[in-house]
Amino acid sequence: MVSTSDFRNGLCILVDGEPYQITWFQNHKPGKGGAVMRVKIKHLKKGSTVERTFKSGERFEELTLSRQKKQFLYKEGDNFNFMDMNSYEQITVAPEIVGSVANFLIENQEVDAAYLEAELIGIEIPAIITMVIKESEPGIKGDSVSNMTKMAKLETGLDIKVPLFIKEGDKIKVDTRTGEYVERA
Repeated sequence: MVSTSDFRNGLCILVDGEPYQITWFQNHKPGKGGAVMRVKIKHLKKGSTVERTFKSGERFEELTLSRQKKQFLYKEGDNFNFMDMNSYEQITVAPEIVGSVANFLIENQEVDAAYLEAELIGIEIPAIITMVIKESEPGIKGDSVSNMTKMAKLETGLDIKVPLFIKEGDKIKVDTRTGEYVERA
């Protein structure tokens, strides 16, 4: 059991029977009454974030979140197949668990599988990854210095905005949190 005084970023706790991870917290002492802890917590299974306030001294059950290295092998129908990097065992993962990460999965890519008490709850990838442009309209000569963008299709099929000087076959860095172009690789 952990108390509100033990709160830290990344701590996983059980709130109202649901698993949450603390993403932000602040001790608040109003002029009148007892101190409270303001927190932003992310639901580990649904991915939604909520703000809550807890009285100082409240106690919660601490949850164990572990990560294992996996390798993405291929997509079969709607499901995704991964291989454990230690035991070489293959697992099939439903699209609900993979979530928006599916837009950035490339064959043979190493990922982290997040487990909550031995149950797979999500797939995590680096914040910045390098991808190849598969389709892109040619840029107009002379416009390479301007701030204009065009649409391009990545190797996974995701469409993103890129500068005009990017062409088919170029490798670019993409921010997986926002899905935006970062720079040429």
